[in-house]
Amino acid sequence: MAAEESAGTIAATPAWSGEHSYATLAQGAVALAIGAFLTLFLIVPVGTVIYVAFADAGGGFTLAHFNSFFQLSLMQESFWNSLYVAVMSVLFASFIALPLAYFTVRFRFRGALLIQTLGVLPLIMPPFVGAVAMQLIFGRSGSVNLLLDEWFGVNLPIMEGLNGVIFVEALHYFPFILMNLVVALNNIDSAMEESAQNLGASGLRLFRRIVFPLAMPGYVAGASLVFVKVFDDLGTPLVLNVTNMLAPQAYLRITSIGLEDPIGYVISVLMIAFSLVALWASALALRGRDYATLQRGGSSLGKRILSPWQSVLAYTWIAFVLLLVLSPHIGILLLSFAKVWSFSVLPDSFTLEHYATVFRDSQQMITNTLLYCGIAALLDVILGTAIAYLILRTRLPLRNSLDFMASAALAIPGVVLAIGYLRTFRGVEIPFTSELLTSSWILLMLAYTVRRLPYALRSCVAALQQLHVSLEEAAENLGAGKMRTIRRIVVPLMAGGMLAGFVTSFMTAAVELSATIMLTTSQSNAPMSYGIYLYMQSAAGRGPGAALGVLAVLLVAVGTYLSHRILRSRATELETRM
Repeated sequence: MAAEESAGTIAATPAWSGEHSYATLAQGAVALAIGAFLTLFLIVPVGTVIYVAFADAGGGFTLAHFNSFFQLSLMQESFWNSLYVAVMSVLFASFIALPLAYFTVRFRFRGALLIQTLGVLPLIMPPFVGAVAMQLIFGRSGSVNLLLDEWFGVNLPIMEGLNGVIFVEALHYFPFILMNLVVALNNIDSAMEESAQNLGASGLRLFRRIVFPLAMPGYVAGASLVFVKVFDDLGTPLVLNVTNMLAPQAYLRITSIGLEDPIGYVISVLMIAFSLVALWASALALRGRDYATLQRGGSSLGKRILSPWQSVLAYTWIAFVLLLVLSPHIGILLLSFAKVWSFSVLPDSFTLEHYATVFRDSQQMITNTLLYCGIAALLDVILGTAIAYLILRTRLPLRNSLDFMASAALAIPGVVLAIGYLRTFRGVEIPFTSELLTSSWILLMLAYTVRRLPYALRSCVAALQQLHVSLEEAAENLGAGKMRTIRRIVVPLMAGGMLAGFVTSFMTAAVELSATIMLTTSQSNAPMSYGIYLYMQSAAGRGPGAALGVLAVLLVAVGTYLSHRILRSRATELETRM
């Protein structure tokens, strides 16, 4: 009997080994396919941009293009302006986010959760959408300056030139600092604050010497994101007619002079370099320092209570900040209904005609947005799920390189990727057609896919990390093959994270402008973001542009809400099962 069992075991071994080898081969084929996709649509286009920036007419290495760049006064001005705007936006965003986070986390504060939620709302509106509305509110003849001139005889240059770009960018991106600071402050042991207070520290000294240093990882993470986003932004400067910055200059050089202009590629390389340097510097700033505490979070100890006059000051400040950061939403909503709004505090009259115009003339743009972003988000979820599985469930060599390649898209500005696409795929025809790829919406959809893949990947990785491998092993022990296990066990249990990744990729792609503005070749193929930009170029089109902007914001808001609901229900489901 024992001999028969032993023989049966030996006989079964080749079959199992063959199935295991087949699974390994399938995993390797999937990894190669994903690697080929990322190489073709991310690495090669970006590499092409870098190559052209350093290549002479004969294909040899040269720094002459960089020398020519720095000899042009406009390029020098654009370079320093971009740095100035990015740094000042970080400082202004910090000035808004630091008190907001500190008050709502470390003090007993009514409505703290509501305040933190309202503070994140600017992220659902792309900065270029509200830029024109901000001019109507804070511009030289805007609502605020009209009131200041009437009451005090002063006029503040809030929206003039680079000031306007800094103001709009800081108000839009400060939630990155706020969200990271809230998490960091919640993880600090409040006993350290009490110890410092017992030793005589209080107020600003307590914050400067104890609280802020311990929250530094959260602050640096948020500040680096703000810097990268502002430095790479194309839409806001263009809408505000500020062209003496790097991103607008890259766009203008390529679109006006052509793809052969090396200066546009030099600008692209500089934008990539500074994005990578900002992310590297944020990691370097925290290296070698210990921010850990023995007790995590401050909820176990009572939050400090504000005195009456401190409460008045705190609520006054927070009300002012929230009114300021929500002003783009208020302005774009008023503009979408305004019949006439010029040289007046509020619109002279209201109408629904702008929305009628949008639904009459821009239905194709809305349909295009749903099509392009839907396909891109679906591809992101498929790729993200596959990469997550290869990273966490296989032992394939170089599997982590897929994660690195996909995540690298975060550091590549949209305008740079678009330039790389135009250069790499020029003259390439779509198979079985005579249409050029650079004239097709397919290239725009692929840009959305690559640019938003990191968001879906992170959601899929998080979902798979919460799925214990023993569930898959149990299915395989019961006779299910690898593919059947993935289809019947892994994918259903990852569904919440996959849906969250789909929604996040979709809603962020829907308001992408940097790549859109360069890869859109006709209005019939244009998505909503391109339509908003076109409308905003003329005073007559600002009303319909604002209406289309409101629809885009609603689309993103609904997506954000669905994402949170999906994540919350998924977390509840996992807690119930555990």
